[in-house]
Amino acid sequence: MALNARNLDEQEYFYGHKACAGCGGSLAVRMALKVLGERSVAAVPACCMSAVAFNYPQLCFGNNALITPFASTASVLTGIEAGLRVQGIKDFQAVGFAGDGGTADIGLQALSGAIDRNDDILYICYDNEAYMNTGIQKSGLTPFGARTTTTPAGKNIRGNIRPKKNMFEIVAAHDIPYAATASIGNIPDFLNKVEKAKNIRGTKFIHIIAPCPTGWGISTDKTIEIARDVVESGLWYLAEYQDGKFTLNYKPKEFTPVADYLKKQTRFRHLTDEDISVIEQSRDKKWKTLETWV
Repeated sequence: MALNARNLDEQEYFYGHKACAGCGGSLAVRMALKVLGERSVAAVPACCMSAVAFNYPQLCFGNNALITPFASTASVLTGIEAGLRVQGIKDFQAVGFAGDGGTADIGLQALSGAIDRNDDILYICYDNEAYMNTGIQKSGLTPFGARTTTTPAGKNIRGNIRPKKNMFEIVAAHDIPYAATASIGNIPDFLNKVEKAKNIRGTKFIHIIAPCPTGWGISTDKTIEIARDVVESGLWYLAEYQDGKFTLNYKPKEFTPVADYLKKQTRFRHLTDEDISVIEQSRDKKWKTLETWV
């Protein structure tokens, strides 16, 4: 049965946190835990979510949760799962919530190892496309052209000059049991992917785009809108990998203008028409592959 507002758990498991207004990451965590429930045990590395949720004496998780070393989210999840299992505890989900830097950069080795062992864990990367918690520095998931404090936009450098790592396909290359992409601009899709992952044994990975108003330079009431725009413009796609096959979940009938999406954000306002053309060409090249998926 598909999850929606009518049948979703009314209990809140992530509340009272100190996240910035309009924080996409906190919404991703809140929604995932409403699916996973109180029988989940969360591991959170150094990132925005650990900074805003573990403020003594207030813990903002309604389920069991702990902070991990930055690089060790997947390793800690492995330990949680094994420890509870050997005690005979059943019907639980070890879930990690890590940012883009803690996933694509600092935590990649531990994640790769967990997938290789096929540990029964769920890893959710909430991707705000930079190290937002420490001052908006570039991560491996920062898109081409974005201005950050370590990829400034000026006369000689036009923001980040490297493409965004393709974490979804990197993870799929491990032949993981289940992987998916999502966006907080399409919450029903995300909820049902979490529900699906919960019922699959082995390692699961969900990569959700989660805009950060502070780092992206958008109004706090535009988070959902911009998360939809990135999908409709074709710069982010909704897909799954399972049983060795890729599935494209959604294709816009017609892409909305890339320039409209980019110019809504101050981190991209320096881009020239030529820069935007490069981004469009990269999108079109990627979609030639996506359209071959089932």
